[in-house]
Amino acid sequence: MQITFTGHHLDVTPPLKDFAMKKLNRLERHFTDVIRVNLTFKVENLDQIAEATVHVPGAQVHASEKTDDMYSAIDGLMDKLMRQLKEHKEKV
Repeated sequence: MQITFTGHHLDVTPPLKDFAMKKLNRLERHFTDVIRVNLTFKVENLDQIAEATVHVPGAQVHASEKTDDMYSAIDGLMDKLMRQLKEHKEKV
């Protein structure tokens, strides 16, 4: 799995990367065919936004989460991605 981190209006720090990596490892437990993940972290006004696009064979799954804290945004984002990947896996 190839992971790309991007930050808009903020620096992606090593603790933020480590936290996101731990969460992304959960995705691989449920769906082993993940090819690539693009994670984007943004700050707009006071909102912290985490967006991700997961590339799997035959599909692209995109999710976004906006909260006051980046770590909780990542948590919510991973929950959305897990739900969407499970739905995709059931379709296949």
